Amino acid sequence: MTEQALVFTGEREVSTQQVDTPAPGENEVSVDADVSAISSGTELLIYRDEAPTGITADSSLETLNGDLSYPLKYGYSLVGTVTDVGGNVENAWMGREVIAFHPHQTRFTVATDSLTPLPPDLDQRAGTLFPSVETATNFLLDGAPKVGERVAVFGAGVIGLCTTRLLAEFPLDSLVVVEPRSSRRELARAFGADETIPPGEVDALFDSVEGDHGSADLVYELSGQPEVLNDAIDVVGYDGRIVVGSWYGSKRSALNLGESFHRDRIDIISSQVSTIDPTLRGRWSKKRRTQVGLDNLRLIDHNSLITDVVPFERARNAYERLDETTEGTIQVLLSYD
Repeated sequence: MTEQALVFTGEREVSTQQVDTPAPGENEVSVDADVSAISSGTELLIYRDEAPTGITADSSLETLNGDLSYPLKYGYSLVGTVTDVGGNVENAWMGREVIAFHPHQTRFTVATDSLTPLPPDLDQRAGTLFPSVETATNFLLDGAPKVGERVAVFGAGVIGLCTTRLLAEFPLDSLVVVEPRSSRRELARAFGADETIPPGEVDALFDSVEGDHGSADLVYELSGQPEVLNDAIDVVGYDGRIVVGSWYGSKRSALNLGESFHRDRIDIISSQVSTIDPTLRGRWSKKRRTQVGLDNLRLIDHNSLITDVVPFERARNAYERLDETTEGTIQVLLSYD
């Protein structure tokens, strides 16, 4: 059967192309796409030709093959409905709504073990945010926030806002979000931040803390801008932790490691959702994290995050809006109605 898939073909160039979709194998199902989310991180890097081409798309996901060079099918946040099942698949899968880490495509065939059933109390639009919430869950596992800590989050995009919402559940001393856009600062407050500030005021962050000038215990760098790491280093205190959840692609920035970084024994932690911290793997499996992520998804006001729903056949407009209209655009979805 011939279906339509979204393909990145060059810098700021996307198109829909015909692809062959086979009937499901013995352990596979066919899924009709209903809605999918565009990542404003990795996908925009690919769209802008800012992603390195010498690395695999994501070796942990069977649905993403090859490297990040053009032409490329990419995407990992799709919700659809099972419409056909293989011979070894239980009939209970028929008609089930599922979350798939799959590129944007009208219909596809995939093994059941790569799908996550959408809980019946969550609607499809909320389901598209699951990968973002699972990523935020992984950030908290890696950063290990503690009672009474001062935490700063740089960046209030979808990932930053989801992370802020989960951090707001902790008994922290304070939770501050640093974000240049006023509309996103306002949303961060609604998501539980105690304070939100523009980047120009970061030097005064935590100045009011008596005897402990300018020191966060834990900082999340989620802005997607590598130069912001220097601000994170300036803000974090002695023996503090910086969790870098941004992926910068091919963008580079010189880090200022000659001042407080060395003497203050600052830890910079790389966090990426494809894997779980080795120190946690004895107790934490991806299955356990998936369940926790689904529970956390219920905390997220998805209607506040989803600003645009664009028909799949007009995907080019969706990427243009996400790329060019940064003040009023947060999460853009593609609809396959």
